[in-house]
Parts: sequence; structure tokens; C-alpha cells
Amino acid sequence: MGNTLKILKKRPAAAIPQRATEGAAGLDLCACIEEPVTLSPGGRAVIPTGIAIGLPDSSYVALIYARSGLGVKHGVCLSNGVGVIDSDYRGEIQVGLCNLGNIPYTIAPGERIAQLVVTPVCPLPVEEVSVLDETKRGDGGFGSTGR
Repeated sequence: MGNTLKILKKRPAAAIPQRATEGAAGLDLCACIEEPVTLSPGGRAVIPTGIAIGLPDSSYVALIYARSGLGVKHGVCLSNGVGVIDSDYRGEIQVGLCNLGNIPYTIAPGERIAQLVVTPVCPLPVEEVSVLDETKRGDGGFGSTGR
């Protein structure tokens, strides 16, 4: 398969993801919808992208992240935090969005709604143990290393 990201249009109107700039890590995913979709405050929707992908092999994963402009300016973010597209998934990529803002937000057909980042994974073998090695931090949780 080589080290390329294969993209298949599942819907004729789908936009092939692009990087907004040469230095962008993520590919912009666009809403493949026929009509605008309005997210009420606190509302959620699953928005299709119209594409499926093929990763080179199981040493890669595609991660879907929110677009910072939508999140910061409008409170629109991913409903599941980060989307995970496993290397063996071949279905249409759909993006769960939620509106954490206090005014409705309307998603337009073709609008950039999320970004897709491909990254290596390290599928380590799992071993159950009776004790873990000691570290300076230990089991200190939230805020334990200071502000």
C-alpha cells in the first residue's frame, strides 16, 4: 500500500481533505451535507464527510480533532473529544459535533468541521503485573506537580 493516505469518495459531493497551509499537521474535513444543520446550544449532531480512508497499515491511526476556530469562537467541538479511525476501518468518516456555546451555530454544506491527523501507533504487548516501578511522581494525580 505504501506510505500514502488513500481517500475514497463515498458521496459525489465529498471534498477531498486538504491542508490549509504547507505547515499544517491536519487535513481539513468538510461537511458533506445537502442542507445546513443548526446545532442548538447543548445540541449534538453527526455530520458526514462523504469520504473513507485507507491507512498504509496497522502502524498508523487517523485522529480527528476539533478545528480550533470553531471551538474558541463558537463553542463547537467534537462530542467524543478525539475521534479514532483505526487502520482497518473502511466506512465513511462521520464527525460528532456538539455546541457548548450559548447561541445556535449553523454548519453549512462544505464547511470545514474538523481536522484529520495521521500518526504512528505503538501496539505494545500487554502484561499484567503485581507492582509497577517507583517514580518521583508516584500516584500523584490532578494538580500534583503544581500549577
